Amino acid sequence: MGYGVGRIVDSSHANFKKGELVWGITGWEEYTLITSTEGLFKIQHTDLPLSYYTGLLGMPGATAYVGFYEICSPRQGETVFISAASGAVGQLVGQFAKLSGCYVVGSAGSKDKVDILKNKFGFDDAFNYKEEPDLNAALKRYFPSGIDIYFENDGGKMLDAVLLNMRFHGRISACGMISQYNLEELEGVKNLFNVVTKRIRMEGFVIFDHYHLYPKFLDTVVPLIREGKITYVEDRAEGLESAPSALVGLFSGRNIGKQVVVVARE
Repeated sequence: MGYGVGRIVDSSHANFKKGELVWGITGWEEYTLITSTEGLFKIQHTDLPLSYYTGLLGMPGATAYVGFYEICSPRQGETVFISAASGAVGQLVGQFAKLSGCYVVGSAGSKDKVDILKNKFGFDDAFNYKEEPDLNAALKRYFPSGIDIYFENDGGKMLDAVLLNMRFHGRISACGMISQYNLEELEGVKNLFNVVTKRIRMEGFVIFDHYHLYPKFLDTVVPLIREGKITYVEDRAEGLESAPSALVGLFSGRNIGKQVVVVARE
């Protein structure tokens, strides 16, 4: 299962008609039988690329919007750090932060990804975490006065280092922790007491709880796309047979931008 975009070929549901375009949870298959319409959305803005509804205008985009604006409540001039920043969510959080007048730094796992963050997405700076033997020292270099907002996609050692560099009353939006997903034994976090002493607010969230904000998200983001103020990068794999290798590639950082699989073309 995964997020997909499709055209309805038959429907017995009053609110979803044959021929309409939708996005939501589908199978890894050419045709999917959807028995529950919870989390299924009609595509209104068909002038924009349909693949955007798997990313920029779908779950990852809404995740970036809610995690940054609703949970972090950014203010102009604040410092923002984003881990796994070149992914589908991180690249958007960075651009939202710049549009909000913040200073933004991201981490990624290759030189190419770092270059994209700085040169395409407009981050103020970025670094390759694989080339930093001391993450605490790296963050002190990029944030000499500390971090106001951390958008958490990584977990583990990165989170531990960030906690040492957060400013008083900082906010951490815990979106994901990809460094931990495939470990047999999860890494511990040693610096959590900083949450107390620095009065840090750390909040985890799952986008399913916030889909009531999806129309508000579209009203904000669609004009930004049309005005060229939001840039978006996809990594496309062709054909359903390429889906397994595309998925595995996520965990080694092979993709640049949102990983999508093109199942069919009209």
